[in-house]
Amino acid sequence: MRPSDAHEVSQLNELKIDVGALVVGAHYALTGQQVMVEQMPIFGGYAGGLEATTIVDVATTLNSFVMMQATWHLDGPIHVRWGITTAREPLAVAGHAARAIEEHTNLILGNQYYTLAGPCTVMCLLETAAQAITDTISGREILSGVASAKGVTTDLFSAMEARMMGEAAHAVAGMDLHEVNVILDKLVATYEGDYKTAPQGKKFQDCYDVKTLTPSDEYVQVYNEAVKILTSLGLTYWDK
Repeated sequence: MRPSDAHEVSQLNELKIDVGALVVGAHYALTGQQVMVEQMPIFGGYAGGLEATTIVDVATTLNSFVMMQATWHLDGPIHVRWGITTAREPLAVAGHAARAIEEHTNLILGNQYYTLAGPCTVMCLLETAAQAITDTISGREILSGVASAKGVTTDLFSAMEARMMGEAAHAVAGMDLHEVNVILDKLVATYEGDYKTAPQGKKFQDCYDVKTLTPSDEYVQVYNEAVKILTSLGLTYWDK
């Protein structure tokens, strides 16, 4: 591995850690590695509701640097019912936690993406955009995704979701927080009523040319449809 490559160690829910992780963390610290400490607070779990989960998220993040000597922290507040990071409540937790930490520290923060819908669906792209918007406007430095369809099925992801993650982040960079929050509220409302019927989408080999590694015409059309929705909500990035 390169000296710049990050080594991962994970905390447990909530605000717990096992002996194995402590040993691994100590090894990374003593050998001078780049360390990424990961933890995913659960909204609706042990911590409870929005405010308490946000406090736990902040505490977990700070603990990564204090106890584990992290180089950077990978967050991922997740909904106990849906198992995703793109629902309204986990987005609020992630946004408030990051904003609070960024206001008072120079710590490097990341967030991981778990959508409910799968690749080659408008819903998946809109979910991704909502989280990228939240992460960017709240000051996170690293976006880590996308684990489409909750990241539990082989081959159910593609680079098009990552493209949306990047472009949505660029779309809101430098915008006013309150203006973006209005857009974000409308954006989440476009998909949160479809959780029970979220489309699984298509596997990588079914929406990509596996030889040229290019998306299918169908996926390009789906992507453009998602872009139209985001543009109608007030994002001007794709009009340039």
